[in-house]
Amino acid sequence: MSWNDFAKHAKDAADWGAAYHTTLRDRPVRAQTAPGDTARQLDDTPPEDGCDLGAIMADFEKVVMPGITHWQHPRFFAYFSSNAAPASVLAEFLASIIAPQCMLWQTSPAATEMETRMMEWLCHGLGLPDIYQGVIQDSASSATLAAVLTMRERALNFRGNIEGLHGAPQLRIYCSDQVHSSIDRAIWVAGIGSDNLVKIRTTGDLRSMDPLDLETAIAEDKAAGRIPAGIIAATGATGMGACDDLEAVAAIAKEHDLYTHLDAAWAGSAMICPEFRALWTGADQFDSIVFNPHKWLGAQFDCAAHFLRDQDVLRQTLAIRPEYLKTHGTEDVTDYSEWSIPLGRRFRALKLWFLMRHYGMEGLRTRIRNHVKWSQALCERLRAEADFVIVTEPILSLWTFKAAGASDDQTQALVDAINDDGRIYLTQTLVDGQKVIRFTAGQFDCEERDFNTAFDTITELARAM
Repeated sequence: MSWNDFAKHAKDAADWGAAYHTTLRDRPVRAQTAPGDTARQLDDTPPEDGCDLGAIMADFEKVVMPGITHWQHPRFFAYFSSNAAPASVLAEFLASIIAPQCMLWQTSPAATEMETRMMEWLCHGLGLPDIYQGVIQDSASSATLAAVLTMRERALNFRGNIEGLHGAPQLRIYCSDQVHSSIDRAIWVAGIGSDNLVKIRTTGDLRSMDPLDLETAIAEDKAAGRIPAGIIAATGATGMGACDDLEAVAAIAKEHDLYTHLDAAWAGSAMICPEFRALWTGADQFDSIVFNPHKWLGAQFDCAAHFLRDQDVLRQTLAIRPEYLKTHGTEDVTDYSEWSIPLGRRFRALKLWFLMRHYGMEGLRTRIRNHVKWSQALCERLRAEADFVIVTEPILSLWTFKAAGASDDQTQALVDAINDDGRIYLTQTLVDGQKVIRFTAGQFDCEERDFNTAFDTITELARAM
């Protein structure tokens, strides 16, 4: 394909994309295909000769699209949305065209300097103090792994990377029993071992980590000769939105000199609205914080904002400088590859620049406020129906419910019926050992009418079973 041909096909793809997004409400939210349906339409071996791109696009519609779950559908109420605001998509398109590898300042100075400034913009928008510096990771999972590695190295006086963990003291990391599974995975990958991730009992409507139990666990570990290394807290955990008491956690961490990391992957975006910041009071005392602008702020996946009180501790954990990666003849430049687990880095800052400039912070706040308002209004409508029970109260736009008196099997059957119906997409979770239905809103272009459709669909299908 010549670049002249590319221009034509790119315009066709843009037209297709606009039509796709403007007609999404006509499609079922979740893919309606069965296992193997797509694979059966793909050749067993690669072609020897090329073919016209028009034929490939025709097969894209025929083979790929039926098996796509539409994450940009305005009635996607299942997992936390992975958004794609139009301005962000356009920026990602441009970044793909120029295709820079942004591992060092010298490999694309504009990408590095824009990343620094965009993280300053986000820090300001969240109301965090200027002491924080930021880096854009691919996901909250990577930021959490970086934090766990930092906890490990700090507790071992930065000898773990050199000497390995064989024969090293037993390290302990603490979190609530509501945290995302990425925390467990980070513990595995860091070599600490799942037996050394201490999950603290949670209490109250926000399912906060119990401070007394946390203190007790740390004291017991110290008495047993184990080394406490860090605490991972959550604001808006995935299951039902659990939020830890960050001030209490930070105070305990300070007393025991532990590194702290806050996972606010979903809820962090809502902190651009000052009225929601009570959910993370004390966040400004944490050593690192992560949230995903690609979840609720509208940025194209992937884009995780990782804030650090002291970036030198992270760099001491991750930085490695062979001669070919050194930038000679310049001073005071940042090489973000030293702040990240991968060496290679995409130009993720561009989509944040497009996003925040095009919509403005107030425009982004308005969308988040609407999602919270409409979601909570739907919760109240269901609460008023005698045959439904609200199991956990709304935390921002997330809450859980079930049909009154339903068993776990009946609850799962309702979830399956809703998703097979196609009008909306929900998922299940466990709360206090019982299966419940999880509702969360955050798709960039959803409207109030989509929540009305959700009410109609849920009540209609529940009463038909």
